[in-house]
Amino acid sequence: MRILIAAILIAFLTAVAAADLPPGYWPIEKSQPILDKTMRLELDPDLSHLTEAESRAVNELLAAGAVIHELYEKQRHEQAYAAKLALVELHEKSGETVATQNLLDLFYLSKGPIATTLDNQRLAFVPVDKENLGKNIYPAGLQRDEIDAYLAAHPTQVRELLSLRSVVRRASAENIAADLARLDNFPEIDALHIGLRARIEGTSKDSSAFYAIPYALAYAGELRQVREHLNAAADHIAAETPDFAAYLRNRGRDLLSGDYESGDASWVTGDFGNLNIQIGSYETYDDSLLGVKATYATSILARDEEKSRSLIDALGGLQAIEDSLPYDHARQVSSRIPVGVYNIIADFGQSRGANTATILPNNADFTRKYGRTILLRYNIMANPAIFANRKKSFDAVVDPCCNDHLTSEGGFNRTLWHEVGHYLGVAKTADGRNLDEALADTADLLEEMKSDLVSLYAIPALRSSGFHDDDTARAHYADGIRRTLQSVKPRPSQAYQTMQLMQFNFYMEYGLLEPGTESGLIVINYDKYHETVTQLLRSVLQIQRAGDYKKAKEFVARWSYWDDKVHGEIAERIKDAGGYRRTLIRYSALND
Repeated sequence: MRILIAAILIAFLTAVAAADLPPGYWPIEKSQPILDKTMRLELDPDLSHLTEAESRAVNELLAAGAVIHELYEKQRHEQAYAAKLALVELHEKSGETVATQNLLDLFYLSKGPIATTLDNQRLAFVPVDKENLGKNIYPAGLQRDEIDAYLAAHPTQVRELLSLRSVVRRASAENIAADLARLDNFPEIDALHIGLRARIEGTSKDSSAFYAIPYALAYAGELRQVREHLNAAADHIAAETPDFAAYLRNRGRDLLSGDYESGDASWVTGDFGNLNIQIGSYETYDDSLLGVKATYATSILARDEEKSRSLIDALGGLQAIEDSLPYDHARQVSSRIPVGVYNIIADFGQSRGANTATILPNNADFTRKYGRTILLRYNIMANPAIFANRKKSFDAVVDPCCNDHLTSEGGFNRTLWHEVGHYLGVAKTADGRNLDEALADTADLLEEMKSDLVSLYAIPALRSSGFHDDDTARAHYADGIRRTLQSVKPRPSQAYQTMQLMQFNFYMEYGLLEPGTESGLIVINYDKYHETVTQLLRSVLQIQRAGDYKKAKEFVARWSYWDDKVHGEIAERIKDAGGYRRTLIRYSALND
């Protein structure tokens, strides 16, 4: 009886909620299935250890993050801002119905007006244009063959158009005039970017041609606001933590200059006390066209000093691991990597979600000169609900003989050494090119795979050093398998999911994974683990070192296959286990 009443109530609410939605807005029957498969969490870390000055600084950093988040949404879709305003207005006018609240939740979850469906399609859930491969950083409708042909015909523009932090435009008279007018309105950008005005003025007004402007000009208004908040935060904490204040001021200037060196140097080498912040544009995952444009992110973090100190000693043997990697050009690495365990206060932009860790900067020259910093997000990594959801999927696919091997500690250690893995191995190609430049849209995929594999490859050395015992080593290995299990066929543009699928296929073909004789579920052959990982890692390092884009594409094609009889069955088992597919995270610091 209760089930019948509930069904009638849901049907009634659905009819009422969907009745007045204008065309283009998803009705509740389309939005609800995604939200039903979405885990909802609120992060409310203990901030009682912050000083009064640090608490005031946090308020300014939160304000900076809010600007960055809106900017990120604009980077992802040209109509994001207008679509959000229209959706909020519709929600208020409709009497705050379930259907409109669902759409607001989808916008928050998706960080824009395009949702990922349960079958992994990217679809608009409000009336906006179709998503571009190049998001809103390239001209609308631009295809890979057109820009490739243009770059081949205009090699002197390659560096300009493929710059990490630049917006590509068609060289129309309207675009050129608008950019020159913007430069007039922001004299600080004109002063910091010598030669920019002359380059824009010298651009031929030809809509079949392209030119690029730096993010600093394209987003000058937003970045000016962010800088003001960073400077205000620096003023609050300058007396207590001068290194952190210096970083904030440097980074504020970096955002306007487009040159992150001063900020990255002070970020990696400074002593920051209880707070840290990742802010800027580093990762290129949103660029599905060429894979070279970074988008904005901000993470405001509170340091757990006790947990952070316990990790420092574990990183002392990095050179030995680097020297043992299966490639012929080992390099010197510093054993002093600033590593910290943090609790997230709030994330914005690309960082928002269940991101577990970060290692930055990515620039090979900056890394060589200053090193990198590792930020481990403990209140995500150790969240019991997130681990329970992951274990549900693992247990649905892996033979019961291995179920107890997966632990939250194993996930923490795998993630830690994945981030260290970014620091080891190939930094540049043999002929001195940056990996992003040489490997284009395969660069992120190969770099993430390398780091996954280094994390697993290092386990015997970590066992010898005393970092691992037998149980924690096995848990680390088990999480390496858990990471490869897919609930849906990845899209080619999904670097993480595609490289995970590739690992799974390699492990199956080389016998690390095989169906159990009785259960039919997957058995992990731990005795084959190190040899198999070494073989795959060797291939990845060789491709990165050679910088051979053609071989990279062939390698991805070889190992990213999907067989419905194998992968499809695994995906169905994961779905049948009833776990969540998405995670919507809110933050008590934002009162959202």
